[in-house]
Amino acid sequence: MRSARLQGLLLSLLILSSGFVDFSHGLSLTVSDTECVYEYVAYDGDAVSGNFVVVDHDIFWGSDHPGIDFTVQSPGGNTVLSLMGKSGDKFEFKAPRAGMYKFCFHNKYGAPETISFYIHVGHIPNEHDLAKDEHLDPINVKIAQLREALESVTAEQKYLKAREARHRHTNESTRRRVTFYTLTEYLALVAASCLQVVYIRRLFSKNLGYNRV
Repeated sequence: MRSARLQGLLLSLLILSSGFVDFSHGLSLTVSDTECVYEYVAYDGDAVSGNFVVVDHDIFWGSDHPGIDFTVQSPGGNTVLSLMGKSGDKFEFKAPRAGMYKFCFHNKYGAPETISFYIHVGHIPNEHDLAKDEHLDPINVKIAQLREALESVTAEQKYLKAREARHRHTNESTRRRVTFYTLTEYLALVAASCLQVVYIRRLFSKNLGYNRV
């Protein structure tokens, strides 16, 4: 038991002392035209991954909806990634250089759209880093790889959770619309019945008038 605790403590100290930096952000955006998020990448070749889901897709989107465009630009202004006409997707790429990256959503439709957005930047040392920094060793690299694997599972869970929220929102909206249409149909039926009663009464009143004459 004491040996297992000691191993767990050593593993925690290795993770804390490895110095590998990764960043994860989850946020909700309301996009009417173009909205951008900026994220700093510390090292060349860092793994940048994430996902986005348009929460209102199944509710307000028709067959003619152009979808949401998603683009990523490098610090030099070059387009690293481009996804056009999407209601949600996952993405992953290697940063060609360190610096500030720009993640933009463009809504051609114009109506406000709520987007769930998640991004992760991770760094796994390579052989060059090991030769450059004597404090790094293969164990630390394995720890970083394990952490990235866990992060990919977390990102997938967040993506599925966002899609579940979208489906739940869709079901609630569908239920409200069905209730509204049912009430409208019921009121229209009542109004038609009342008009028929009024029309029949007037018809009989005219017939009685003719008979008296």
